Amino acid sequence: MIGFGVMLDKELREAWRTRRLPVVAIVYLAFGIVSPLLARLLPEIIGTLSQQQGVTIEVPPPTTADAIAQFVRNIGQTGVLVAIGLAMGSVATEKERGTAAMWLTRPLGRGAFLAAKVTAIIAVLAVSTAAAGIAGYAYTGYLFEGPSALGWAAMCGLLLLQVTAYAAITFVGSTLMRSSLPAAAIGIAALAIVAVIGALPVIGAWTPSGLADAGLAIASGSEPAHLWQPVVATVMLVAIALGVAWASFRRAEL
Repeated sequence: MIGFGVMLDKELREAWRTRRLPVVAIVYLAFGIVSPLLARLLPEIIGTLSQQQGVTIEVPPPTTADAIAQFVRNIGQTGVLVAIGLAMGSVATEKERGTAAMWLTRPLGRGAFLAAKVTAIIAVLAVSTAAAGIAGYAYTGYLFEGPSALGWAAMCGLLLLQVTAYAAITFVGSTLMRSSLPAAAIGIAALAIVAVIGALPVIGAWTPSGLADAGLAIASGSEPAHLWQPVVATVMLVAIALGVAWASFRRAEL
């Protein structure tokens, strides 16, 4: 892995200078703050709107479980889209500008080039998920009864694995394409396909969607119906995606 350290340092510095790291972290942080707040205010909003329409809708009082569910929903849906946006131009933009070829004329292997980019993407997502998790836990504890800290941390770890899976699939598209938009389309298509498969009774547990359900159960203090299945399947998916990215990039003409 010649040049990995130098390339990783460049990627992390670039993530900060181009505001990718601060922007993604702020977006995730907003999810952490808004999720419990929305769970707390949503029944009141529904009640007010129903009264204005002359209809009475009985909404149960919000609970900690509602805040957890809202957090999981925001990170597992909108957060995934942010991860796709983060990964879509990682390699495609460099190929389009010709900077990838320039970097690889130096003592830098293609494997190190890809590994540094993947590591930087995961680092940005990890920092952002941690920011969301800390904010979400604090606000949930303030507005509701505080959930288990270990359960909440485990949920955040599962959500990080989930968003990493979609980032990895988008990363494959970025190595195959010379434009970031087709790479993003691959990631969004994967999101749609997994959403459909995830709704199936048996197969759904073996998809990244199952991580959200498992995280929700653990943070709520209950036993998840499926845990190792989505974890193993998602780790394998990430490994296969990165393997495909390496196989396609190692002989690609830049």
